[in-house]
Parts: sequence; C-alpha cells; structure tokens
Amino acid sequence: MRLWWTIPGLALLAGCQATPTVLPSAEPRPAAECRWEADGIEPREWVRRALNALEADDFVVRNTELALGMVSAERTRTIPGYGDRYDSWERTGFFGGFGLGGGRGVSSGVMIGFGGAGGSITQDATQLERVSVVADPGWVRVSRDIQVIDWRGELRESRSASDTAFCRSLHQAMMTPAVREEP
Repeated sequence: MRLWWTIPGLALLAGCQATPTVLPSAEPRPAAECRWEADGIEPREWVRRALNALEADDFVVRNTELALGMVSAERTRTIPGYGDRYDSWERTGFFGGFGLGGGRGVSSGVMIGFGGAGGSITQDATQLERVSVVADPGWVRVSRDIQVIDWRGELRESRSASDTAFCRSLHQAMMTPAVREEP
C-alpha cells in the first residue's frame, strides 16, 4: 500500500494545530488610570502639557505629532550591579574577587585590582523606558514600556509598565499649570 499521500496531509493537520487561538496582548494590562477624559481640553493643549511634564521628569522627547495629538519620549538609566546574569563564567567585582576551583586540580586565589575589561563597570545593563501619550477630543491615553538591555546590547527583559503610580503622577503633572517666566 502506498502511503505517500499521507505525509502532506499530516503536515497540513500539524499546521492547523500550531496556530494560536488568541492574539497577543500587553501583559500586564494597562491600569485604568492610564486613560482619562479630556474634559474639553484640546488635543494640542494635552500635547503641550505632556511635553512639559515628560521633560520635567528627565524624558527626552523623540516624536510629536500635533495632528494626531501624540507625544513619544524615552529615558535611559544604568542599572548598577545588574551585570549579565546569564553568563556562566565567574566575574570579579569592582575592587577584586576570590575563587575556588580549577581545571585539573583544586586551586584557590585572591585577586586585587581596580576596574578592567571584565569588571562590573563595563557590564552594567541599561534600562530603556518609553512613554507615549495620545490625546483626542474625548480621551487621553498613556502607554509605557520598560526594556533592560545588557552590556552586549542584547534585550534581557521587556514588559508593559503602564501602572497606576506612573499614570497617576503623569496625569497630576499634566494638570498642574506651567509657570511662565516673565521677561
């Protein structure tokens, strides 16, 4: 009996089983505080307020689109001591280190030094935080995500960070009137 025709049929059935049943979504879901009513304030005014609030919080504005009522900004910071958790080799600290073990026998030793190519200064990760604010005549929406990039430039962590505390403080900063300097 020839069963050559069953192989394409099995491949087709396997493909049907591999498709997802739901589309991906942001996890965790954005907090309810990340969306509020515009209260009759024009989208251009929300953009201006978002620019002032984000720049005051050390964000660098990367893009604005007045026609869409959108602002996107980001900020970075170094994460001291994060290093690259995923390497299996031993690293030494900033001032030195110690170790036990060896290749064919048991050895021990102490190293004293300052910095260097393998030290923790060169292996700190960077946290990249991105924020987008979109305003239309009815609603203002905020989205925020955080990524951790290791010292080699590889993405190690990524998550949605549209949480209650951040959105509440941004909303409050946007509602505070800006102080204008007199000439």
